[in-house]
Amino acid sequence: MWQKYLFPATVQEALRMLTAHPGESQIIAGGTDMVLQSKRGQCPSTVIVDITRIPGLDFIIERDGFIAIGCQATHAQVGRSPLIRRKAEVLALACGSVGGPATRNVGTLVGNVVNALPAADGAVALFALDAKVEVTDANGQHWMPIAELYAGVGQCVLDPCAQMVTAIRFPPLEPGQASAYQRLANRKALALPTLAVGAVVGVRDGVCDAVRITVGPVAPIPFRAREAEAALMGQPPTTEAIAHAAGLAEQSAQPRDSLLRGSRDYRQTMVGVLVRRALTEAVAKAEGR
Repeated sequence: MWQKYLFPATVQEALRMLTAHPGESQIIAGGTDMVLQSKRGQCPSTVIVDITRIPGLDFIIERDGFIAIGCQATHAQVGRSPLIRRKAEVLALACGSVGGPATRNVGTLVGNVVNALPAADGAVALFALDAKVEVTDANGQHWMPIAELYAGVGQCVLDPCAQMVTAIRFPPLEPGQASAYQRLANRKALALPTLAVGAVVGVRDGVCDAVRITVGPVAPIPFRAREAEAALMGQPPTTEAIAHAAGLAEQSAQPRDSLLRGSRDYRQTMVGVLVRRALTEAVAKAEGR
């Protein structure tokens, strides 16, 4: 059980609180996962550092050629942000799919990422946006690609007693680029996805000049379907070309049999279906249709 619950006023104070309790401390923001883990005896931390009272960490802004999102920004804030809806729609759609209204109004996008689960809606979208995370510790801040944050299912490479993610950033979609998000789940709300696909496509002069496809959960981390991306790059986005790319994504995905999510064969087939749908939708938007 938690023995200390601390409220820092600054990021630097939060880091000092973490390092003052090595092996015992952990950051909390929304806590929608951590509280449940604690009740199940799966949270070993006894000192909780609550960052929700640190001012200025819920920003969603465009600056220096990137869209930046602070570590206090909730799924609801991201999902309804006009900036995100206009220049990173895949993320708005993904955040709008998380849990129900209560979860989205409390849970944070950064928390969704540092939990390092391959089925996390926000993470699937951020992989498709080629995002980076800002890691802050006693030595300062540095940016790292989001994929480098993951060590496996539910395993984040950060030291929870000394480091924290303070922001996420990614390039905004440019004119001629668009995105889409497809999700398969047992229910329309309050259910983790059986599969989720995020796609970003750019079309210029009749051919694809940008393609990013992410699928989860079909691997220990959100999976970039790079072979499918390469097959579509430089090609006219015809129905046949999209179907070919979707087939390559299906072949390269490695879902497991799951009592909760369905058989491996079913989920692998549905990877092709969802990728085809996401690419078709993103292409139509990129072409102004």
